[in-house]
Amino acid sequence: MKTVMVVDDSRIMRNIVKNTFTELKIPCQFVEAANGREALSLLQSQTIHLVLLDWNMPELSGLDFLKQVRAMEQYKNLPIIMVTSESAKYNVIEALKNGATDYIIKPVNEKIFTEKLSKITF
Repeated sequence: MKTVMVVDDSRIMRNIVKNTFTELKIPCQFVEAANGREALSLLQSQTIHLVLLDWNMPELSGLDFLKQVRAMEQYKNLPIIMVTSESAKYNVIEALKNGATDYIIKPVNEKIFTEKLSKITF
């Protein structure tokens, strides 16, 4: 079974993302992290197949997490989708330039998730 890591400092947002994912009937298990530092630790302790990543978080932002992960050879092909309220074009470009696989602007919904997930294999 595939493991999806949901990284967001808001428990409510993590639940919304997980529920949206579950409604798509994609068999997977979830691992949750409240910030980038926690996410890095989890990533290195287990096999993760997809990361859904918020931008604004305490301790280590989503963008900084993304940069650190992309600098590690073993994670260069790990799908990482930013799921954030940062909707400025500059932010989208910055995330993609730093290795984000895709970008979803909150609020999330099934249609957007389906579209973005259809582009990746995990």
